[in-house]
Amino acid sequence: MVHPEVLVVGAGPVGLTAAIELRRRGVACRIIDPLLEPPQYAKAVGIQPRTLEVFESMGVLRNILDASIEMLGQIVYVNGDEVARLDLSLPADIPFAFIGLPQYETERILTEHLATFGTTIERGTRLTAFEQDDDGVVATVTGADGDETVRTQYLFGCDGAHSVVRKGLGLTFEGGAFVEQYMLGDVEVDWTMPRGYGIRSMHQTDGETDDLLVCIPLPGRRRYRMSMLVPSDLAGTGTPAADKIAHGFEAGPAPELSHIQAVLDRLSPQPTRASNLRWSSVFRISHRIVDSYGRGRVFVAGDAAHIHPPTGAQGMNTGIQDAHNLAWKVALAVSGAAAPELLDSYDAERRPVGEEVVGRTVRSAREGIGAGSSDPDYVIRREAQLLISYADSPIVGRPESNAALVPGSRAPDARGLTRATVAFPLRLFTLLAGPNHTLLLYADDSVDARGLELLEAAATSVAAATGGRVDAYLVASPAAEVGETVLPLIRDRDGEFARAYGAEGAAAFVVRPDGYLGFRQSPVAVDGLTEYLKPTFR
Repeated sequence: MVHPEVLVVGAGPVGLTAAIELRRRGVACRIIDPLLEPPQYAKAVGIQPRTLEVFESMGVLRNILDASIEMLGQIVYVNGDEVARLDLSLPADIPFAFIGLPQYETERILTEHLATFGTTIERGTRLTAFEQDDDGVVATVTGADGDETVRTQYLFGCDGAHSVVRKGLGLTFEGGAFVEQYMLGDVEVDWTMPRGYGIRSMHQTDGETDDLLVCIPLPGRRRYRMSMLVPSDLAGTGTPAADKIAHGFEAGPAPELSHIQAVLDRLSPQPTRASNLRWSSVFRISHRIVDSYGRGRVFVAGDAAHIHPPTGAQGMNTGIQDAHNLAWKVALAVSGAAAPELLDSYDAERRPVGEEVVGRTVRSAREGIGAGSSDPDYVIRREAQLLISYADSPIVGRPESNAALVPGSRAPDARGLTRATVAFPLRLFTLLAGPNHTLLLYADDSVDARGLELLEAAATSVAAATGGRVDAYLVASPAAEVGETVLPLIRDRDGEFARAYGAEGAAAFVVRPDGYLGFRQSPVAVDGLTEYLKPTFR
């Protein structure tokens, strides 16, 4: 019998992310899932640029990219005519583009990486009950050998739309369901549409869409996950009750290749034949969100906390980032280093994100991605999940006046950095990939010896305030005279760091383990730095 520090319920991408982030911080965890085998369907296929940044910090980026296809954009047809073409081209300051990868491949890669920490999924094991008090959680899990009582410090509910953890906490899950039913199919086609582009083809009568085909490219030759309105012979009867969570795959007959071919015959931009049906299903869509992302020592993430239309591939990505936000905070709590209020920041930061995503995807499902904004750069960055902000968080520093980059924003990457013994330029993100907070101390050529001593003193004070849980670097302009520093020295050869962070003179930036800027200060004052850390570190 193993009593972990954290019990993770659910071994989809969200639960796996949580477990990996806990294990790489030395937290003992168990991860359970009722399914005997991992699902082999392409439920979620789009991975956003921000999630690729998360995967880079987790150490799985190479394997993710090896298995994926680049998503180049979408071509829209109405009544057989091309009416729009969206190219997913990101600005030069963003390190990664959009990719497509079936969820089963994402889960495979994360599962294999988790195993490198000595942790494997306990399949065929389900959570049946739990109770919590001020000291921990007592959970009952049921597997092949019967019931087991598990004592743990914290419990993560990453167990999907029908979450046992959410129900056990008594959380509300307000929202509704779409009347329409859809069918999915993973097929190959013999058309010559451009590789990497999604296809959205609609038939409209008097401006109303009455037939729909959406094709998302998958790795492989002309393989797509296709979704379309369900035909009458496969449709369920009735409208879902307002209190019923009708979300995901439906029981009943699965679509056959002939069902998919019939839609292609009506809506495909060019004549084509579908073949090699890998899997198919009928599904429904709901939109709901919890009233709280956690209570006490129990938390929910991913579909257990929010469900919504798949428009723009926001769901799995949002869930992965829920787990990424939560895990580092709980790891600090397990170690005894967390301030009492730190775990409250999970709900404060992530529930507003979930509310925005639910509202936006419902609008996008009805009006199209980008509706309501005429700025394509803003729309692309928003859909890429690069504009998420925790500026109102209780553990984020207050913004300085006139600062372009404010605390709570995603910490941007920067290229052209150099350091001794490394022959090639570095990216800033390579310095931010560790499990700790990162303190970036900046000095330009106006900083003298006394200013350098102040920066070094700031690093010493921050190390003491965090129990050594900080990686500190001195980022210096090319002409700054800081060669005798005791800090690891990084040169901002091309000035890209200074531009991205608005750095000048002597400045300090604290980047959190999840890649968000927690604090900035210029000029540097040691007391201000340590005061900022108090809501995070005990």
